[in-house]
Amino acid sequence: MKLYGYWRSTAAYRVRIALFLKEIEFDSISVHLVNNGGEQHLPDYSQLNPTHLVPTLVDGDFHLNQSLAIIDYLESSYKGASLYPSCLKARAKVQALALDIACEIHPLNNLRVQQYLANQLAVDNIAKQQWVEHWMSKGFAAIEVQIQQSAGAFCFADQVTVADICLVAQVYNAHRFNVDMSAFPTINRIVAHCNTLPAFIQALPENQPDAQ
Repeated sequence: MKLYGYWRSTAAYRVRIALFLKEIEFDSISVHLVNNGGEQHLPDYSQLNPTHLVPTLVDGDFHLNQSLAIIDYLESSYKGASLYPSCLKARAKVQALALDIACEIHPLNNLRVQQYLANQLAVDNIAKQQWVEHWMSKGFAAIEVQIQQSAGAFCFADQVTVADICLVAQVYNAHRFNVDMSAFPTINRIVAHCNTLPAFIQALPENQPDAQ
């Protein structure tokens, strides 16, 4: 199994956590998102993933993009720790929270949005920072309210799920952009606990071979 990703990609980070939690062996292949105009735009990679995004999972002759689809595939295809509750309604709640993070918060601050703001719209660094802080803080405020009602050691009781995976990766991104997280104590507590677990430590961006 191969995972094409980039050490600081939030989406690739999610998949790494899932792979380590399920103890699935994989080869990590770096796709540098900045060097040479972005290696995700090179012909070989863009043929593999026409979205020009990471990650891409290759499992034999099967390949798949989109981090949450990849995690669902791993959950369905491989043994190891389950990343979803067995209860249908609880599973739906976990999926909803994961989507709140991955689809509502993350896309507004990823690399290609940052590049478009700077290059096409001539937005300066101060305004870009305000953009990131606004959308992350707005999203985290809603997450904080939700998990105050459901949290135990993790977002949903005491089972680590895909919701925790998405949350940890997004909070890492928030710290990278110096977003003030002091208003979100439940989020901070859960993320701190997750980051004591071996799988989360192994998946940390700075622990990847291509980290710079």
